[in-house]
Amino acid sequence: MWADSHAHLYHSQFDADRADMIQRATEVGVTKIVLPNIDAASVDAMLELQAIQAQLCFATLGLHPCDVRIDFLDELNKIKKYFDATTVVAIGEAGLDYHWDKTFVSQQHSALQIQIDWAIEKQLPIILHTRDSMNDTVTMIEKNKSTALKGVFHCFSGSFEIAQRIVNCGFKLGIGGVVTYKNSNLVEVLPRIGLQHLVLETDAPFLPPTPHRGQRNESSYIPYIGAKVAEIMGCSINEVASMTSANTIELFSLAAQQKDPLN
Repeated sequence: MWADSHAHLYHSQFDADRADMIQRATEVGVTKIVLPNIDAASVDAMLELQAIQAQLCFATLGLHPCDVRIDFLDELNKIKKYFDATTVVAIGEAGLDYHWDKTFVSQQHSALQIQIDWAIEKQLPIILHTRDSMNDTVTMIEKNKSTALKGVFHCFSGSFEIAQRIVNCGFKLGIGGVVTYKNSNLVEVLPRIGLQHLVLETDAPFLPPTPHRGQRNESSYIPYIGAKVAEIMGCSINEVASMTSANTIELFSLAAQQKDPLN
């Protein structure tokens, strides 16, 4: 059994073959997929997929830092209204991104704090995006540290010291295709952290693992990530699948969210 803790399967890149792509994922043993939200415009497509694949896909609500603009409060208010109409398993994809554009960094910080407050208020985990902003994101989580705040640092590729700070806040490390890339620093970091702090993710359709670099990513590629983690950790791939899937199910309370197919 595998769980993909982060996949944007509602993305338009899957419009032509979404059903086939999902079948490929289930055929390799993927039984749980978390669908991180990006912005208000993406919510309906995400919720539609969750409704169609109620036993497999679980939606979240949040505003991606790359979509934070001067009107971010209006965008967050649009997203917030969905909480009254649907059940979600997390807040996010939230966070900070300094890679593409720093014009709205101040607004990104404000948007992240609002979403951290949502996570605490609603007792939901938060999914954090940290591109070129890892230290600032960890610092914000440390300032808000409490037993009510948990989540995952998506696409983790930081140092052991950063990993320790994250784990000390009660958060998981999201390990994706980057772990399979040459010269990935995770080879040195992960054995010092332990499987109990990891969840696996694809970030589909982005960041495909080796040997699919340059192609569209999809949830059926999770075993490639798991195999590399097993190699790094010196354990069996079954152990990786079991532990990381259990971590995902526990973090997002997926067992409690499982729908009755007869209802």
